[in-house]
Amino acid sequence: MFGGGGMNPRKMKQMMKQMGIDVTELEAEEVVIKTADEELVFSDAQVTRMDAQGQETYQIVGEPETRELGAGDDGGDGDESDEAADAIPADDVAIVAQRAGVPEDEAREALEAEDGDLAAAISRLE
Repeated sequence: MFGGGGMNPRKMKQMMKQMGIDVTELEAEEVVIKTADEELVFSDAQVTRMDAQGQETYQIVGEPETRELGAGDDGGDGDESDEAADAIPADDVAIVAQRAGVPEDEAREALEAEDGDLAAAISRLE
């Protein structure tokens, strides 16, 4: 019987590296999987990315919360400016603003114009 429970984690990493598998732990705050009927929401999940022969595989460990499709929206009051602001992550806005040396509102506008593409937004502002 083979069980991974007794194997030294350091030795396991060495073996995976020898096989050409690169493992990276991701610090995810939330993972959402949308199906046709519902959403599976993993809060505080442990997410691991494995790169093997050019193929990326993600592993999610945690207990999902099930909710109806679209239930994660904030009320749906129809204010499109709030929806657009939520579509661009604040971290992306901060990165573009810092790199281009512009205020965050200009960075957000450039990101929205470039559909969230950081490099294109920075180029647009420089």
